[in-house]
Amino acid sequence: MFAALLFEGWTNHEVDAADTRSACTSPAPDAVTRGGPVIGINRNGVQTASMPARTVALTFDGGPDPLWTPRLLDLLKKHRARATFFLLGSQAARHPDLVRRIRAEGHEIGSLTYTGAVLGETSALRFSAELELTQSVLAGATALHTNLLRMPRTTSPDTLCGREWTAARRATAQGYVLVAADKASRTPAQGLVRQLGQTATAYRETEKLLSDPDVDRFTTVSAGTLLTPYAPVSAVERWSGTALIRAAWLGRQFSHAMTWTLGIAGALGVLRLILLVHFARAHVRRLERSRPGAPWLREVTEPVTVLVPAYNEEAGIEATLRSLLASDYPRLQIIVIDDGSTDRTAELAENVGDPRVLVIRKANAGKAAALNTGLEYARHDLLVMVDADTVFEPDAVHHLVQPLAHPAVGAVSGNTKVGNRRGLLAKWQHLEYCFGFNLDRRMFEVLECMTTVPGAIGAFRRDALTGVGGVSDDTLAEDTDLTMALWRAGWRVLYEESAVAWTEVPTSLRQLWRQRYRWCFGTIQAMWKHRGAVLETGVAGRFGRRGLTYLAIFQVALPLLAPVIDVFALYGVLFLDPFSSAAVWFAFMAVQLLCAGYALRLDGERVRTLWWMPFQLVVYRQLMYLVVIQSVVAALLGSRLQWQIMKRSGTAAEQIGGPAPYKSLPTR
Repeated sequence: MFAALLFEGWTNHEVDAADTRSACTSPAPDAVTRGGPVIGINRNGVQTASMPARTVALTFDGGPDPLWTPRLLDLLKKHRARATFFLLGSQAARHPDLVRRIRAEGHEIGSLTYTGAVLGETSALRFSAELELTQSVLAGATALHTNLLRMPRTTSPDTLCGREWTAARRATAQGYVLVAADKASRTPAQGLVRQLGQTATAYRETEKLLSDPDVDRFTTVSAGTLLTPYAPVSAVERWSGTALIRAAWLGRQFSHAMTWTLGIAGALGVLRLILLVHFARAHVRRLERSRPGAPWLREVTEPVTVLVPAYNEEAGIEATLRSLLASDYPRLQIIVIDDGSTDRTAELAENVGDPRVLVIRKANAGKAAALNTGLEYARHDLLVMVDADTVFEPDAVHHLVQPLAHPAVGAVSGNTKVGNRRGLLAKWQHLEYCFGFNLDRRMFEVLECMTTVPGAIGAFRRDALTGVGGVSDDTLAEDTDLTMALWRAGWRVLYEESAVAWTEVPTSLRQLWRQRYRWCFGTIQAMWKHRGAVLETGVAGRFGRRGLTYLAIFQVALPLLAPVIDVFALYGVLFLDPFSSAAVWFAFMAVQLLCAGYALRLDGERVRTLWWMPFQLVVYRQLMYLVVIQSVVAALLGSRLQWQIMKRSGTAAEQIGGPAPYKSLPTR
């Protein structure tokens, strides 16, 4: 994509612009300055030619232009005149139909290079590209190779001086005949090569010349000087020329599309930030007075069963169980489902030595099967699901189950926070959890479309779970799949920000990639599985049209476009207006920093963490975009991703007793 943008920028002189001539350090050779405007070099040296008396060769530089080229062609046809058009390869690629019309009406075509660059100021690579690309386009449009070349920024032969003469010699060595123009002192009666543009002024001058009584014939350069203007091209050259014309068209469309995409994506990004902050503030303001689970409802004190599925979790299982046993909730049953671990997970869980802990050993069958097994052994109707790498605050269970006081609530999401924050990668994930996941959940609750109750901390009604058939293993994101199934069954799902659990996040790029790839792939699977919710009514339809649409736009489509947008933004900084492009980027970063600061404040976190956010935007988010791209491609190809195991270090408890989220905001 960046290569396509570079080529488009080079075509438009935004990249490597060679559009200014340097002063001549040496004059053109005498044979050129004293000769005619048509110049060639062969074994006999410099050879020049002029138009015969009362003969004019009209030459038009630039284009083809969609406005003036057709008008000039109509004017020439009216007067039965022929002319020579020196075309820019880039414009010929834009308007190949006009190139074919020029040729079909008997006019002659020469090269003005591909972009109109000053050939004396270009590198050897660009010199070749300017000439060869133009020939390729002409071959694709007309199946001809032109031998005529007009060097940009030159007029009469004496302007072929200094570096331009060096470039002229290189061009003639490749078989080109150079066509300049006669000096203004030469009259049509003497014979004349006239250089014109493709503008309104050129049209009027052409009209005046065509009515000149001193001219007997208006002809092409080659006809007036008895040159051979064209050489045949091979089928391969014609095919490659056609491919170049199509590639140039695609490049233009891509550039235009990216301009619109950048604007739309930027607007959507800003809109998302505004919505997140607006609904997060609404969530805080209405928390105590308007939602199910508010203090005016009865306090939930029923016994709770905690399900802890575990596979090779010996590093953190003890910390998880001890945090649950230290809970201030009075009645707990804790079930550890050892899913065929090959380490000491089950042994360590059994050695905790508390009668409230029940350890069930089973053959490995996946997390969903482990949870369903635990559900069979659960004695209570209120259930809490916990990942074995998660550590609970003492009051987390109490806060988590309180929204279940309302009979319409089937599940509650807790507040997952990063426990191991020592490394740079962990700090970036900490920002993502606060600014991304938790701020999203506040908005989802207000809009009644919570998309995921995380496996790390979530509360459920038993009858809600059994009503949807338990935890499904249809997707790799079993928590997202279950949450969506609950919505479609008519249950409401809420977010309880004061129920805090600390989880261990990946500390290596490899582990992070594997985890996020599974999450993203599983989320796409769940979205596809529950796509029918968009057309349903009631609670399910509200979730489908709000939650699934949000996921599709902001967690799938926008990340797919984000790398393209970043490339276009980089292109703007490097090759367009760097100050404007950089200003837009920094303004967007400032808005994100403000929103992230607000999210950190809501979660009771230190705002100084924002120092790490600019680096997150430049590095970490690009990694997440690539994860989404890989996940979408894998889903489209029908790949079957297996569950990925993350190596634990047991560091989730590092922040236990740490920052707590705000329950209200100060009133001004």
